[in-house]
Amino acid sequence: MMRIDIYSDTVCPWCFIGKRRLERALAARDDIDVSLKWHAFQLNPDMPEGGMAREHYLAAKFGGPERAARVYATIARAGHAERIPFNFETIARMPNTIQSHRLVRFADRFGMQNAVVEALFKAFFFDGEDIGEDMALLRIALRVGLDRDATVAFLAGEEERGVIVAEDLRARRMGISAVPCFVVNGEYAISGAQEPEAFFPLFDLAGMGMAGEYPAAGTRS
Repeated sequence: MMRIDIYSDTVCPWCFIGKRRLERALAARDDIDVSLKWHAFQLNPDMPEGGMAREHYLAAKFGGPERAARVYATIARAGHAERIPFNFETIARMPNTIQSHRLVRFADRFGMQNAVVEALFKAFFFDGEDIGEDMALLRIALRVGLDRDATVAFLAGEEERGVIVAEDLRARRMGISAVPCFVVNGEYAISGAQEPEAFFPLFDLAGMGMAGEYPAAGTRS
């Protein structure tokens, strides 16, 4: 079985686009038996625990609304091509993403990582939900069928928090500075929201068991 490790952040629009493009690549190569594993990367590791108003975040990141509007217009066009109806105007706060990454790790215990990642992206980018807030995360968990009591108890604790921080640090030590980043069979990597065709050589190399190396960093969000 081919394993694809995906380093991503839950507030990264390019990661959502990259997820769709990977899915199209896998659909085109339906002879591949694949296992997906999602890993934490924080685009904003210094984000306050309670997040911040999106307007303040955009001002700090892009220097003003005009440049931010141009950047997100480009993202919206790329999303439209993948049938992702981004609705950035609904987002009032940029969250700290540690809790959402913890939920992704919790879902892995039940084989539901991919479903939770999808639900987090939709909640944030379609509905503007604050995915740093536990009640929003609980609603997302319930949508995909996770147990209410177990999820409440998990979110209220500290389990896996250290693992999330360690995953983020490990990714940076591996040379990952931009997400999404896809690592195939632990050997071959591609960064950025690449078109489906870009994955095919990696699939072929992984199938042959040849040595690979990390490419240059890809798209930031």
